[in-house]
Amino acid sequence: MILNIGLIDYGMGNLHSVDRCFGRLNQPLKIIRKPEDLNDCQALILPGVGAFDPAMKNLEKTNLIPELKKWVNNEMPLLGICLGLQLLFEASDEGTRKGLGLLKGKIKHLPKNTKELIPHVGWALLNQNKECPLFKDNPDQQWMYFVHSYAAIPTNSNDIASSVNFASEKITAVIWTKKVAACQFHPEKSGKSGESLLANWLDWVRKETISLY
Repeated sequence: MILNIGLIDYGMGNLHSVDRCFGRLNQPLKIIRKPEDLNDCQALILPGVGAFDPAMKNLEKTNLIPELKKWVNNEMPLLGICLGLQLLFEASDEGTRKGLGLLKGKIKHLPKNTKELIPHVGWALLNQNKECPLFKDNPDQQWMYFVHSYAAIPTNSNDIASSVNFASEKITAVIWTKKVAACQFHPEKSGKSGESLLANWLDWVRKETISLY
């Protein structure tokens, strides 16, 4: 079953690599640049590379922010990737602009005064905090590729589906709440583990879509 999935383009997303990865999963993506593009979409992907404030400024220019809020309030599937995860929250240490506020909590700088380098770049092993559809049939050891200096601290810790070790702390790696999924890492750059995770998300979206009819 081929889905109608929108990939939001606000000038700061790694669109090419995301599109290529879903292409390997035989799932085409529709580029979303304005509210009218959302017609017939069954799920959305919010990617992101760069800094918080410029990303929010660019999103505002698309006039998509009210539509994204309606989308989540109507419990439609949404997947955030890297900066796309961070934009879902209320605010960030990285900037002064308000985030989308679709998730309660804030984005904080990674722990400083440690031996760990910042930004956190490279492969890290996920710790699964709770069961969620993203991990169905995935190998026990899931290594994902990270590039970030900030991480989410949700108000509700139950929103954290997996974490990753950084210095002496566990930081948020995956969010799952209602029909919002988000990854701090880049699944599209994480080899078979990342593809498996995205394939599981697609399977879940298909089941959600079928249940509506």
